[in-house]
Amino acid sequence: MAKGMVIVDEDRCKGCGLCMTVCPAHILQLADGRFNAKGYWPIQVTDPPACTGCASCATICPDVVFTVYRQKRQPKPAAAPA
Repeated sequence: MAKGMVIVDEDRCKGCGLCMTVCPAHILQLADGRFNAKGYWPIQVTDPPACTGCASCATICPDVVFTVYRQKRQPKPAAAPA
């Protein structure tokens, strides 16, 4: 499974929740008990190591609050000639 990392610009988030509906790892939720600079409950990442780097959250977000990084795949070692 691919490994990724998602960064959220919480002050731009309006808390619409669209990203929560498309996250295959189910690691996004609205922050409980705190607000951002605009007075909304921002989205937060609940389990960062579980992120796959799929970028579904960034694709659906109307406010462009996500930056997604994906770990580069390591090339498989070549088989030794027989």
